[in-house]
Amino acid sequence: MEGLRILSRTGSPSHPIRVAVFFSGSGTGLNALLSHQANQGCNHKTVVCVTNKEKAGGIVFAENHRVPVIQELLDAGVEPEKRRLDHESRIIERLEKYDVELIVLSGYMRLLSKNFVDRFYPRIVNIHPSLLPAFPGADAHAEVLKTGVKVSGCTVHLVDDGMDTGTILAQRRVPVFETDERSQLARRIQVEEHRLYPSVIDLICSGHRFD
Repeated sequence: MEGLRILSRTGSPSHPIRVAVFFSGSGTGLNALLSHQANQGCNHKTVVCVTNKEKAGGIVFAENHRVPVIQELLDAGVEPEKRRLDHESRIIERLEKYDVELIVLSGYMRLLSKNFVDRFYPRIVNIHPSLLPAFPGADAHAEVLKTGVKVSGCTVHLVDDGMDTGTILAQRRVPVFETDERSQLARRIQVEEHRLYPSVIDLICSGHRFD
């Protein structure tokens, strides 16, 4: 049985897969990906970034790499579901001119609607700081430390309309020490995230089939 192939074409350095990166915060994962894409032979390129925060730290990284940033803020005066759909509709409208082939979520703290996911599936990927399906949600590190497990890590997965429920593409394990505070565990996992995510995106853009 053939595995899942995410994209309809294979990227190359001369014709790279066109990527949009969505972020909400510091943008360290974005910076790691953009630095990786600067290497000769990379088969994908970030052509636009999207953020829902006016002062997200990742904006500086995008500007340093000369990648345009779409800042699409939420309208606080609209009821929640309409606000989400209107927000995503504006993002889609602005994305269209960039001919995006793959959407990479990198610390994007918004749960995408079914409408948005259905439009792009399976071409949306995310990285989550735990070994899914364990510890989904917004603060996996705190939950890991609270339960006392000895191993955590990170997971790259497809995005569906659930909370960290999409098909798992790759994982990397990280030890959890008894002396760990949240910040220590987060830093250790972040190192692996910055290695794993670009390598999985390389595979996606090479036409790799995932089991």
